[in-house]
Amino acid sequence: MYKRCIKRCLDFLLSLCGIIVLSPVLLVVAVLVRVKLGSPVLFRQERPGRHEKIFTLYKFRTMTDERDEDGNLLPDDRRLTGFGKMLRSTSLDELPELFNILKGDMSVIGPRPLLVRYLPRYNDFQRQRHNVRPGLTGLAQISGRNAITWQEKFAYDVEYVNHLTFAMDVSIFIKTIRAVLKREGISSETNATMEEFMGN
Repeated sequence: MYKRCIKRCLDFLLSLCGIIVLSPVLLVVAVLVRVKLGSPVLFRQERPGRHEKIFTLYKFRTMTDERDEDGNLLPDDRRLTGFGKMLRSTSLDELPELFNILKGDMSVIGPRPLLVRYLPRYNDFQRQRHNVRPGLTGLAQISGRNAITWQEKFAYDVEYVNHLTFAMDVSIFIKTIRAVLKREGISSETNATMEEFMGN
């Protein structure tokens, strides 16, 4: 009952309240992104959602569009500015995803939506992460975020999918607040964000 109906109702109410209450923050961050990084203010990217249905994810932009002499984008650590790092460390860059939650593309709690090109790289176990809506935060995020391996992330994702309860969602939500305040697991040991998942 919770997974089928109540969770979606809570997602709608929480995202709507979040957008209303945080609208001044959204506006200030949008202005700062426009001034410091230019336009577009929002980063848009297709991501797979529940049952691998593709949707457009919204985030505040945190990187420049700097390219090499051949026109290729520079590595993340070259394009990620100090301001962008601050947005990521405080998770302010994630706030536009509240609109994804309101629309029903995402949930407040669930496995993070990853890249579309990863879809053919999953094994059957890892693919179970798409049995629920992706989340703004999730079990993997409170268990290490980008500081843990892909295999550990997927194990946490599938554990969440198979044991989803209201109590688990509340626990993850509370622990997320603590993790954001401590700014834990923002980067991996070898990358400014997270290494690309290349499959098994």
